[in-house]
Amino acid sequence: MSDTILILGACGQIGTELTQKLREIYGREQVIASDIREGDAAFLNSGPFEIINAMDKDRILEVIKKYEVTQVYLMAAMLSATGEKIPLKAWDLNMQSLLHVLELAKEKYIQKVYWPSSIAVFGSTSPKVNTPQQTIMEPSTVYGISKVSGEHWCNYYHNKFGVDVRSLRYPGIISWKTKPGGGTTDYAVDIYFKAKEEGKYECFLSEETKLPMMYMEDAINATIQIMQAPAENIKTRTSYNLAAMSFTPKEVAEEIQKHIPKFKISYKPDFRQEIADSWPQIIDDNKARKDWGWNHSFDIELMTKEMLTNIQSKNNELLKTL
Repeated sequence: MSDTILILGACGQIGTELTQKLREIYGREQVIASDIREGDAAFLNSGPFEIINAMDKDRILEVIKKYEVTQVYLMAAMLSATGEKIPLKAWDLNMQSLLHVLELAKEKYIQKVYWPSSIAVFGSTSPKVNTPQQTIMEPSTVYGISKVSGEHWCNYYHNKFGVDVRSLRYPGIISWKTKPGGGTTDYAVDIYFKAKEEGKYECFLSEETKLPMMYMEDAINATIQIMQAPAENIKTRTSYNLAAMSFTPKEVAEEIQKHIPKFKISYKPDFRQEIADSWPQIIDDNKARKDWGWNHSFDIELMTKEMLTNIQSKNNELLKTL
């Protein structure tokens, strides 16, 4: 494939695995990873890497010209829980990085842009069950505000300037490879690590808090699939709803107990509970399934088996190096 891809925020939870998958598809030299900091040695040795602050438009353009980049995946962002602690910094990072990349696409330096949105665009006034593609959006977090604003900027640049920008509203993303990075759905990652390492977990959400979730492999596949789809199939230029499964902390704990019967969970809701309560429980993603053929592969049973098996293997490898 002739495309050359730049990933901004490649060292994050999604960016790390997205980089690896894109290199398998396009070739290691065709995918340039970048972040404000260096990744680990294995990541740095797997292909080209550049230090880039996503708020530095000139530096982004310098790297685009250096490698003759045709596509940019903008994965750099400050997530919901972290953003509530430093809201103005979250707004600046999340918005300025997007506007820089959209401007570069408008100026024809790149041909295609991917930018992730989130279920955080929805708020307490949005329908909680089968939340539709188009509905009331009154987000309660700076992260959600930045994402709903970003969606409209994407749509504006597409309609006004013909920019080919594509986006997905991610649910909570669950992975065993990278530790979580400050999101409200992060309990659904941490619970698996604590189950294997300590046999217990204290959850920062209440036991009946149902939220949409997705295994990382499905999220990566959806991201690449929407970018590879013909432009005429992408009929939504704000951001597509994306779904796989929805569950509560109690339900995932019960699933873990099928594999680790002695696992214990306790609950101590904190400020993230209010954020979670404002979000949907079940997402309607029929438009994504109809327009470009999205379909998920992992449910909670299969995901739990994969998570626990891979965390055990990872821990075994770490023990060998000690």
